[in-house]
Amino acid sequence: MNHTAIKLDGVERNFGAVRALAGVSLAVGSGECLGLVGHNGAGKSTLMHILAGTLSPDKGDISVGGTRHEGYWSVNVARTNGIRCVFQELSLCPNLTVAENVRIVHGSLKGIGWKKRSQDIALQKLDEIFPGHGISPSDAISDLPIGKRQMAEIARAFTVTDIPLRLVILDEPTSSLDAVTAQQLLTFVRSQVTKGTSVILISHLLGDILGTCDRIAVMKDGKTVAERPAKKFDRHSLVAAMGTEVNQNKSTTAKLAKAKSQAPVAIRAKPKTAADTGELIAHQGEIIGLAGLSGHGQTRMLLQIFSRSDAEVPAPVAFIAGDRQSDGIFHLWSIASNVTIRSLRSLLRRGLIASDGEGLLAAEWKKRMGIRTSDMNNNILTLSGGNQQKTLFARALGSEARIILMDDPMRGVDIGTKLEVYEMIAREAKAGRTFVWYTTEMEELQYCDRAYVFRNGAIAASLEHEDLTEEKILQASFAESSAA
Repeated sequence: MNHTAIKLDGVERNFGAVRALAGVSLAVGSGECLGLVGHNGAGKSTLMHILAGTLSPDKGDISVGGTRHEGYWSVNVARTNGIRCVFQELSLCPNLTVAENVRIVHGSLKGIGWKKRSQDIALQKLDEIFPGHGISPSDAISDLPIGKRQMAEIARAFTVTDIPLRLVILDEPTSSLDAVTAQQLLTFVRSQVTKGTSVILISHLLGDILGTCDRIAVMKDGKTVAERPAKKFDRHSLVAAMGTEVNQNKSTTAKLAKAKSQAPVAIRAKPKTAADTGELIAHQGEIIGLAGLSGHGQTRMLLQIFSRSDAEVPAPVAFIAGDRQSDGIFHLWSIASNVTIRSLRSLLRRGLIASDGEGLLAAEWKKRMGIRTSDMNNNILTLSGGNQQKTLFARALGSEARIILMDDPMRGVDIGTKLEVYEMIAREAKAGRTFVWYTTEMEELQYCDRAYVFRNGAIAASLEHEDLTEEKILQASFAESSAA
């Protein structure tokens, strides 16, 4: 290993009776990309919050460049030592522009002309990491879709003014990026590492971890349980180290039932953004994928179906948001209330909500989804990001909805939970529920019966399950002529 950039020794952190970190020790070398993996609730994000200074440890030491830090570790101390973090729950100020958000982390950008300098720095870094990004430094963050917000936050993390960059923590950085943009980022990460910058990459996309990192550490139950060079792992051994048993029988996961052409049509809709848009048709019991580069109309299509705007949708509909912080969870409510809100009508007794029925429904879906909490009456924000997403699945699947719309819903969800959810979706589809699933993960399209590839707001191609290859999807994403 190169010289140590950052080292954590014996870090502990408790949240009441919950022990999030149980004496974690971890080191990152200068010019090293360290992969950090583990299930939701393993302690990864808590450890990174401590390193970034947004949480304080109950016990443990932090060393920088081989020297133990004395005194209180804070956000300002972390920044002064060249540490930046891109959190899973994005932290840009939505009411400010991209350039103004860059100014927040660079105190040296002040005085006359600071805005122009901030705009130049932001644009230069966006161009360097994400060629063809389509983002202006003067864009307000609130006006950007989640994928571009993620790009803006990543670019900000790598900007440099007066303080040298030592370490960048990337917590699920590709979760809202399409395959092309994600590859741009991972290529950039490798170039930065060769220049001496250290990176901690947290991702549930094991291909990203295995293909990008120099070394991998596995966390489980607040501890590191395995740590070795990336080349010593493969996908199977990495999953095994996390304690997940992957069902190698693909019949119930990777190969779902083929479309039933004789089943009644559940959805019929045309995108409204172009003259020649193609048509989306979904039959009862089908799992329909929406593919293509992000921002090309997939989410707009889901919202069009949800609102029944120029769409034939006869059955009740539920929507699972990928941007859970803005569009999914109710921040001030309990976990139980977040689960049951979609089903309150069915819980009415003489005009009042039956509290015992609400509690039973929440308890049932806590068990079925494996939501990690000691009490469903706890606030939703006490959950990790992945467990918050499980709550959104529980809300939709526990309702009467016969059509489930999913807007890239697996952001920040660990591989074990993903496999469980995939199988649950397959069972629900077999029982007659219809799913329309926008995903930025190419692998997830293999769980779909058919997929529509979107380009510039229109359907560019319709691909059956056997044709859902990365090559054909990318070809349809970039082709000049419509193939729908």
